[in-house]
Parts: sequence; C-alpha cells; structure tokens
Amino acid sequence: MVSSWWEIQVLCHPALEDLVYWRFDTYTGRGTSTERRGHHLFMRAYFPQEQFQLLDLAALALMMKQDALCAGLAVPHLEWQLIDEEDWSKSWKSHWHPQEIGDRFLVNPAWLPKPTGGDRLVLRLDPGAAFGTGTHATTQLCLESLEMRLGEAPEDKVLADIGCGSGILSIGALLLGAKQVYAVDIDSLAVKSTHENRELNHLSGDRS
Repeated sequence: MVSSWWEIQVLCHPALEDLVYWRFDTYTGRGTSTERRGHHLFMRAYFPQEQFQLLDLAALALMMKQDALCAGLAVPHLEWQLIDEEDWSKSWKSHWHPQEIGDRFLVNPAWLPKPTGGDRLVLRLDPGAAFGTGTHATTQLCLESLEMRLGEAPEDKVLADIGCGSGILSIGALLLGAKQVYAVDIDSLAVKSTHENRELNHLSGDRS
C-alpha cells in the first residue's frame, strides 16, 4: 500500500527562514528543502497524511502569518498538496544544480559531468544523507570565509571541521591548498559521506 504525504510549500521573505523551520519542527516534519527564487525562499516540508487534518494546515498557515506580521515582513504564501511516497533520497537530486559560491568555488553534483573551462575550483559532491550541499547560507558563508583566510600561505594552515557532515568545508579548504584538515562527526553516515567525497575530489588521505 502506497503511503501519502502532505507536501507543504511556503514562499517567503528570507528573514523568515528560521521561523518557518521552527513551525515545521513544531509539527515534527519528516523532511524539508529550501531553494532561492529571486528575492524569496521557496521552502517545502513533508508530513504523513494521517498526522495532519485540514484544520491543522489552516492553523499552521495562520501561525506563519502571525509570525510574519510580528516581524514586520510580508505574509508568506502557503500551499499544500497530497503526494504519493517516493524515494526522496534519489528524487531530490533532479532539483540540485551546479552552484557558484564566493569568488572561487563551483559546487558540482557528483552525478553531473565536470564543467570544462572557467577558473573556479570545482568541488564535486554527493552528500547522500549528510548535511551540506552548499545551498544553505551558513555553508556558503563558511566557504567564502575559507577563501579569505586561506588567501595567503594556505600550505601552512591546519584546520578542524567539527561536525563535518558531507565534508564540503574540509574539501573546500584542501582545494584551496590547506596543509591538513581534521574532519570529525558523530554521525557514521556523515563520516562515510566525507570519505567518499574526498575520493571524488581526488584528495590524498594523508591530508585529511
């Protein structure tokens, strides 16, 4: 029997991102995604059908409206639909595309051909179930910070990546020329993902 899920879609001001995630978490969402759409964020969350009634959805929409008004921001546009269960661990990949970050990086999904030409550092990545694709603002800011801090004599720098997730920051530092990176995580899936992504980028194991 195929299970059905509520897919809740929210188009909102970027400053509301944390509040929207908080509301999703209050209702114990089972998965979320975020992407940029012009000057707005397009956010999705998924909930088992039996967990939500239409009144719950209306209540969630009202709370998000109140959050926006209290913050002095535009009211989010919220929609929902029922969808059949699918293998999200694979289907999300069709929505992730190469992304330029900062002045030097190009994060490239591992299942897509490596771009030719250009002078950016191509960071090939397959995060699997681990956090870190480069789409989140915090990850982007960290990569940009690495660019600045490893601008001079990177070969003398040793870094620690605590909670490495997919290993994107560790790999970014090594591509910039860091001497060595210590990447650690308590999640075995993250450790596995980091090892695999290091190999995808042909980086030596004695540097990480």
